[in-house]
Amino acid sequence: MLKPVTLRGHLVCLEPMTLDHVHDLCEAASEDRSTYRYTNVPDGLEETERYIEGALKAHSEGSVLPFVVRHNDTGRIVGTTRFLDLEVFTWPPSWPPGASKGTSPANPTPPTVAEIGSTWYAASAQRTGVNTECKLLMLAHAFDLWQTIRVTLKTDARNVRSRSAIQRLGATFEGVRRAHVPASDGGIRDTAYYSIVASEWPDVHKNLLQKKQQRR
Repeated sequence: MLKPVTLRGHLVCLEPMTLDHVHDLCEAASEDRSTYRYTNVPDGLEETERYIEGALKAHSEGSVLPFVVRHNDTGRIVGTTRFLDLEVFTWPPSWPPGASKGTSPANPTPPTVAEIGSTWYAASAQRTGVNTECKLLMLAHAFDLWQTIRVTLKTDARNVRSRSAIQRLGATFEGVRRAHVPASDGGIRDTAYYSIVASEWPDVHKNLLQKKQQRR
């Protein structure tokens, strides 16, 4: 599996998620929860502990790399994000397409494609530049270190706020997968898909750096 890694920026530090973060992550989630309608955000200590345990189990299985987001100035945990749906392409490819996930990613064999998701922030950290720097750090890690060829981002199609944030990154809208998965509000979710491919990364990188400068 991929070894945990720390990604450091000027505004935030992305730390490997551990059970030691239960109380701090619970506190971050307990602020104004009105923006979490379409997002799976744990509520209370027990849910937060199960949330972290699930993420750590998925990491041990090679499918995710989870982080907590620490604000550098305050030292507070202000949210979480992760790499997920990590896949190493192998040849000859399996048939039919997607029938096999191939080799599990590890440091010597980093993921060919990845997703950034399961992202949420405390209300006080939203619209502050935190998300911009988190995405900048993670996309740089994926494209520059792993040499990933595509990063996917997706959200509930009804989540206008999340979709706007993804579009501001410079990601390309791919379409909506209808009746995709159970929704966090108890219904069935249509999922809006976006992506950034390696050839687009230089322009996206430039865009994110400009947004980061504007937030200072």
